[in-house]
Amino acid sequence: MPANNLSSGNELVKQYLPLVKRIAYHLMARLPASVEVDDLIQVGLIGLMDAVERFDGSQGAQFESYATQRIRGSMLDDLREADWLPRHIRQKSRQIESAIHRLEQRKGRPPSEQEISKEMGIELDEYQSMLGDVKGNQLLYYEDFSDDESSNFLERYLIDDASDPLSLLEDDGFRQGLIEAIEDLPEREKNLMGMYYEQDMNLKEIGAVMGVSESRVCQLHSQAVARLRAKMKPWKA
Repeated sequence: MPANNLSSGNELVKQYLPLVKRIAYHLMARLPASVEVDDLIQVGLIGLMDAVERFDGSQGAQFESYATQRIRGSMLDDLREADWLPRHIRQKSRQIESAIHRLEQRKGRPPSEQEISKEMGIELDEYQSMLGDVKGNQLLYYEDFSDDESSNFLERYLIDDASDPLSLLEDDGFRQGLIEAIEDLPEREKNLMGMYYEQDMNLKEIGAVMGVSESRVCQLHSQAVARLRAKMKPWKA
């Protein structure tokens, strides 16, 4: 890289370091305490430097949007490779998703918490405790809906730095299916997802708006993502 480009790149890294930290802390709200935020920031910084190296402004894309994809992608890849979530937690998550899927098939609507706990043969408070336990498994990966486990989603579709993964998702129907699944969420959970993912509010802020505790927001978030994963099962086939 020429000296002038190197200097410009270093300035971009400094400018967008707060973005790396914001994404890391946003992810931490869904991760167990065993995950260190500093580790996420370190990995995200590598993603940011990769974005600086690869970004081609002539394609019309905004650097911040591109960098956000790279940073978050780096963090998620590192979490997956580290296999940081215990197997029994993954099993709990699959049990919840399977129960939701069965109930939706029978009832033709999103089941209530009481119906899900009854389907699983456990008490409501035990089910809600499980929702809190599985929060680390509620990261919704694009890779989960692919039959190719060996390559990263963004690496496959951003080879020339010009491809737009969201457009590709629209082309293959996945994004539309996900939009419809979100629309089918119970209103409370749909509002929660909007506050978290669109308005970038943290769990404490969402709890204040909804009038519930932060831990309850975490449970509802886990349940909403479990509903989405259950609804999107056909894309994994």
